[in-house]
Amino acid sequence: MNEKFLHVLILLFTSIIALTTVNVYGHGVGSEVFPPVDLYGKQVSLEVSSSTNNPDENDDQQISISLIDFDSKITLRDVTFLIKSSRGEQFLFEKEFQSDNGFIVFNFISENTETIQVQETNNGNFFGSLLGLDSKMVNVKGPKLSEGGLYKFDITILTANGYSKKLDVPLTFNAGISIAQTSNHEINHLVFGPQTINVITYYDEIKNFQYDIESKEITFSMPFEWSINNINQTSVIHEELVIPKTFGDLLISGFSMYVNGIKLSDDVVTIDDFFSDGRVVHFIINKKELWNIYNNDPNQNGMNFLIKPNSDGIQLSSVTENGQFKILISWKPQNLQSNSKATIYFDITDIFLKNRPVAVNYDFSITQNDKIIFKQSGFSSDSKEKHNTAEFTIPYDVTGIVYLNFQNLGDNNLAKTSIPIIINKITNENDVSIPEWIRNNAKWWSDGQIDDETFVQGIQYLIKEEIMKIPQTTQGTASTSNQIPSWIKNNAGWWADGSIDDSSFVQGIQYLIENRIIRI
Repeated sequence: MNEKFLHVLILLFTSIIALTTVNVYGHGVGSEVFPPVDLYGKQVSLEVSSSTNNPDENDDQQISISLIDFDSKITLRDVTFLIKSSRGEQFLFEKEFQSDNGFIVFNFISENTETIQVQETNNGNFFGSLLGLDSKMVNVKGPKLSEGGLYKFDITILTANGYSKKLDVPLTFNAGISIAQTSNHEINHLVFGPQTINVITYYDEIKNFQYDIESKEITFSMPFEWSINNINQTSVIHEELVIPKTFGDLLISGFSMYVNGIKLSDDVVTIDDFFSDGRVVHFIINKKELWNIYNNDPNQNGMNFLIKPNSDGIQLSSVTENGQFKILISWKPQNLQSNSKATIYFDITDIFLKNRPVAVNYDFSITQNDKIIFKQSGFSSDSKEKHNTAEFTIPYDVTGIVYLNFQNLGDNNLAKTSIPIIINKITNENDVSIPEWIRNNAKWWSDGQIDDETFVQGIQYLIKEEIMKIPQTTQGTASTSNQIPSWIKNNAGWWADGSIDDSSFVQGIQYLIENRIIRI
């Protein structure tokens, strides 16, 4: 069984400001505990917590609200709550609720209803069972309500310890509960094939996800209220990218994050490679970073994220399946080509020794389609200045994705990992060279599975990186239209099926270059 180090999420409770108007503000990651306020000489507090009915399934979200005696931790009796709730930018309800034991549970259920439905019941439930209480449950039904996100509650306490005892000055609490929400984004990459990047947001729903194949930049947006009160209520903004280890472009050793054009500190980024099938990149934006963004422009609308490689140099990284070693990879020349010499540089570091290079035996190989292209075994250097190297000649018939494999580090068969890289075919200046795996992408484009913009961007990237070579073509000075003629898409489909040759397909690519639809 592989050892995996799971990232520990630290739930940070917010700094809460008690105002003289008896309003209390807070914004939690998954729970809120408000500071006590005075109620007729007694210190009382509000607790807000979240859970799911069944954590093993994509089930309903539950959020509980209770008014407690701060000293005894016992809930107050006969409490009347006036609650206004929203999820993200969607208004849900505003209604009074009475609870005999001062404890109320909201069950958010996804149903395709035209309006939000609010139904009160008195049942045993998850939170009530923990406390030995049969508490009031409120079922809130509507589209996508159980998918997580940011749930906001404006809570006013109208009565406590007796429904007839209306408070002279109602207690008001403003709570926000963030429940993790995952969105999946499919990318048909012309080099690494179909890939899926998952974005996990612990604040609010993200929108407008884009991946730029040429710059390797990721962009998306998220609602956020840029006000002094909201920043004070927010502890952290936590976003995660889950990247498969088959996506070689994003196995880079570092990322930078920009929000609304402002570069954040590198400290907000943590890369978690302790998974055999992927890596998790965490972005934790603290209050100091939020104030920096706000001070640059107080009149902003939401958050626009830009995530990009933080270095121009090529260095990939991966962690072995047992979580002990981290491998750092680079190579020369930068553009690896078939039938030419290449040098792979690598460092083997020990994670438990703060990523210090270590001397350890290893088995290294380069494979394609399970065929071994090169292999060597050795003992790594523990020097910070001297890299380990593997020098070899790339065979003339090897092109496309190959894997750099490290195995049996320290004689541990679980100490292994693989990193995908690209080998380009070497050609003469006027030769046509199109990797065979591009045929799948041409077929997807002709069938409408890839849109025009994605296909053009991919071909542009392949030509720039010299993965695909075509005869020298003059770039036009102007384009009358960005419309791609139908004959080019038809050619792509026929070429993918083998009905026409490479030169006929390339004629279409040259047309796109001459008309500045593809810019090189």
